[in-house]
Amino acid sequence: MAEVLGDDSRHGAIVTSGLTKDYGQSRGLFDLDLEIAPGEVFGFIGPNGAGKTTTIRLLMGLIRPDRGSATLLDMDSQRDNIAIKRRVGYLPGELPQFPRLKASHVITLLAGLRGGVDPAVIAGLAERLDIDLGRRYEDLSHGNKQKVGLIQTFMHRPDVIIMDEPTLGLDPLMQREFWRLVQEASSAGSTVLLSSHVLAEVELGCHRMGLIRNGHLLRVGSLEELRTTRVHRVDAIVHDHPDAAGLNAIEGVSEAVVQGDRLSCSVHGSIGPLLAWLAARDVVELDSRELSLEEVFFTELEAE
Repeated sequence: MAEVLGDDSRHGAIVTSGLTKDYGQSRGLFDLDLEIAPGEVFGFIGPNGAGKTTTIRLLMGLIRPDRGSATLLDMDSQRDNIAIKRRVGYLPGELPQFPRLKASHVITLLAGLRGGVDPAVIAGLAERLDIDLGRRYEDLSHGNKQKVGLIQTFMHRPDVIIMDEPTLGLDPLMQREFWRLVQEASSAGSTVLLSSHVLAEVELGCHRMGLIRNGHLLRVGSLEELRTTRVHRVDAIVHDHPDAAGLNAIEGVSEAVVQGDRLSCSVHGSIGPLLAWLAARDVVELDSRELSLEEVFFTELEAE
C-alpha cells in the first residue's frame, strides 16, 4: 500500500512485552511480543476467538493483563489509560447502543467529550462515508452504525487508531473509502492497528500483518517477507507414470497425489527441482499457480 518505513521509525508507537490474559482452557492471549512503528498500518489476522479482541481491549486498558506490559506512545496502557484515550481513535468490535438519539447527536456528544473536534471534519467524513447523520442511530443498519463508529474514530485526527473488525458491514465501495482514510491517516503520521479475519483486504492495505491463533502470535512480517515462503500448486499429466513416494522425495515437494497419469503436489520455495524431474519425463500437460497468502496462512493454521 505505502512505501516501506524508514530507519527513523524503530521506536514503537505500540509495544507489548509478554502481554498475557489467561481466561483458562487455553483461551485468551499469551506472551505477546509486538512492536508497531509510528505511521505503520498493522493488520492483526486470525479466526474468531484467536485473541485479537483481547489484545485490543488490553491495549485500551479495558481489561487488565495477568502479566506482561503494553505501551502506546511511550505511555503504559494501564497506568496512563486516560492520557492514552485522549490520543487514540478506537472502534470496538461491538458498538454501543444510543436509544432515541439521532446519529448527529451521538457524534456531537462524543466530540464534546473529546473537545477540539472541527465540525467541518465531521461533515467531510459523513459525506465520504455517505451517511445521513440526521437519522436516529437505533434505526440505522449495521453498516451505517459502523460508519458512525468510523466517524468518531477518525474525527479528532488521533495519533494512534485501533479498530476491531472495522470493515464489518461495509459494502465494497465503502470498504475502498475506508482504506483511503487509513492510508491518509498513516501518511499524516498516525499509527493504525486493525483486526480482521479477512486476509485478502488486509493484504492490500497494511505495511505488516501478524497471524494469531489460539492466543499465540504465529508469524509477523510484511507482505514481501511472508511471501518468501512461496507455495505453488502443480498439476500435471505425464505418460511416465510416477509414484507419490518419488515425488515427495523431490526437494520442496509435499502432499503429492498420483492417479494414473495425473499428478498434483505442493511445492515450497523454488519449483526448479520439480521442473527438472518433469523435464526427464513425457509431460502432456502442466499447470502451476502460486497459492494466495490466505491459502498459505490457513494451511499453516490447520497444521497447528
